[in-house]
Amino acid sequence: MAGRIIRYLVLGALAVLWLIPLYLLVVNAFTPSAEYSGQPTWVPNGFGFFDNLSIAWTSSGLGAGVLNSLVYATVSAGAAVLAAAAAGFAVVVMRTRFRTLWFWVIYMGTLLPLQIFLIPLFRGYVALDIYDTHLGLILIYAAICVPFAFFIMRNFLTTLPKEVSEAAQLDGAGWWRLFTRIHLPLSKSALFAAFIFQFTWVWNDLLFGITLTATPTARPVMAALAEVSNGFSSLGPPVVLAAAIAVSLPTIVLFLACQRFFVSSLRPLG
Repeated sequence: MAGRIIRYLVLGALAVLWLIPLYLLVVNAFTPSAEYSGQPTWVPNGFGFFDNLSIAWTSSGLGAGVLNSLVYATVSAGAAVLAAAAAGFAVVVMRTRFRTLWFWVIYMGTLLPLQIFLIPLFRGYVALDIYDTHLGLILIYAAICVPFAFFIMRNFLTTLPKEVSEAAQLDGAGWWRLFTRIHLPLSKSALFAAFIFQFTWVWNDLLFGITLTATPTARPVMAALAEVSNGFSSLGPPVVLAAAIAVSLPTIVLFLACQRFFVSSLRPLG
């Protein structure tokens, strides 16, 4: 009994420690910028969230950044997940030769630090005239997202019964029909899980956003938020915090909306 009480006390203390920064973030983001004293506010003092967000929205091109990141995250994550599903199908179902080698060749993309790509990417993008363009970021985001999505899809496809493929092939189904009519529908939960992971990663990326863009036309939302943070002293902390909360909402909403697909992907079929 005493051990259980101590365990609950420790867990409660850890929860409070985790919630304190979140509480300060919300309270100070809702504090009107004109009434901010310069010190963290512990007690709500007015409701200036939308005014603070409006200042951030107009001062740094945050609105354009949100739209850009929405395009990048949706298109790049979607393309990467489909490519990863095709690669997983080839490795698991089609019994491609050297399956283990192909797995490591693709998955190795998650093991390399992204910083090593920056200089050759910058030079290549300038040479190809796709620097500071939507196409340039869509391409690199899709490429970076493939390895981890492949890891998810390949592991999920290994849980599907082999009898499904064998029965379809006996009925005359080819590889394309197996992939599009059988394995993709059966892998819907894993596809959603992989998409959520990659959408979140692309949305939260700052490294490529500030390296491969220079103008608000193509700049993603985190690069725009970094510009808001650079104006911390002039705009005030409430404006920066309000912007940070606003740009965090899309990934939270996506996860909550697709939560049942995410959870079901953790349960193997068979």
